[in-house]
Amino acid sequence: MEPFRFHLFVCTQQKPKGVPSCPASGSLAVLDRLDREIQTRGLSDNVQLTTCGCMGLCDEGPTMVVYPEGVWYRRVQPSDISEIVGTHLHGGKPVDWLVWNDAAAMHAMAAEHADKFRAAMAARNKAGTLPDHLDQMIRSYMPSRCILTALELDIFTAVRDGANAEEIGTRIHANARAVGMLLNALVALGLLSKSGEVYSNTPESARFFVQSSKDNHRNGLLHIANIWHRWSTLTDAVRLGTRVPIARDNAPEWTHSFIAGMQRNAKDRAPLVVKALGTAGVRRILDLGGSGAYSIAFAKASPDVQCEIVDLPEVVPLTADYVSKAGVLAQVSARPGDMLRDDFGSGYDIILLNAICHMFSEEQNRHIFYCARRALAPKGRWLCRTSFSIPIRPGHNTRHYFP
Repeated sequence: MEPFRFHLFVCTQQKPKGVPSCPASGSLAVLDRLDREIQTRGLSDNVQLTTCGCMGLCDEGPTMVVYPEGVWYRRVQPSDISEIVGTHLHGGKPVDWLVWNDAAAMHAMAAEHADKFRAAMAARNKAGTLPDHLDQMIRSYMPSRCILTALELDIFTAVRDGANAEEIGTRIHANARAVGMLLNALVALGLLSKSGEVYSNTPESARFFVQSSKDNHRNGLLHIANIWHRWSTLTDAVRLGTRVPIARDNAPEWTHSFIAGMQRNAKDRAPLVVKALGTAGVRRILDLGGSGAYSIAFAKASPDVQCEIVDLPEVVPLTADYVSKAGVLAQVSARPGDMLRDDFGSGYDIILLNAICHMFSEEQNRHIFYCARRALAPKGRWLCRTSFSIPIRPGHNTRHYFP
């Protein structure tokens, strides 16, 4: 059975530098061009495009197979895709000059590749070499650190429409030679392109990391950069059984990026939560902590909803700014408070507790949950975004959890 008229497989098996592979020969660009060409020609309903692992024909890559005929193409380049899609997928006739139909040679090459691979794995195992997946796991912080440093220095914004390392270094007040090394790393990661000595943003980095972009995520992602420093204390924290203070604790910029990160994470899921719960009968909402994304979503969903956000004094102005930009100031207010000490009030139809529980002890969470229960109106609900649940009292169930 074939649910699609054609099913294409393109090898994207990454291999160590210097080892022949389809990605090293350009299969990722081929895949991207295929996807765009299939959509442009309106063939998406008839063609299924799938990536796959090594087919054992690495020296002849990029390799692609088209089923149900079982046509094998070799050394495919992005410039060939228009002809393949037009002639084969649209017209039903394979592109002969790209077809590889020497079954005996293909079988021999694949078998030789498999034998070499098994022999290499056996030799590595005998020598006690660290397996690749463990090595990659241990080293995975390296590309992360390059990207986070680029975000901290605002390199993608500094690149503008294209610039060399010296120009970018001047714009971010950093050493030109060191900047050049980081820029080359970002090129290797596919986040910048390079032509001669000029670096340019890719479509992705321009969209998500440039400050002027409407889809800029840099401000929120700086929270991840800040967390990096906290995670660096993990060894001592495990030894001591408590958090280890660091120099950047309580820095204003940490608070700004933390709230921006919460806003980034919550703004897309908040409307889905509102849709799942509905606004029928909801008049008053208490939002404990966060950027106000959920209160904003409730306010936008119903003009009858009034929301109160409670957070630390240094956070309230940041939250109020998000509320103002969302155009719901008439429905959402923010006030400073301490949820471990202050009275919550009463008569709320919904109480929101978003991404807060991990900051408190079990005893403190029990106290917050108890106060939230008392502040609810009859048949009110409180919602807690967390990965664990702590009952208020045996047999009582008035809480909802959302991911």
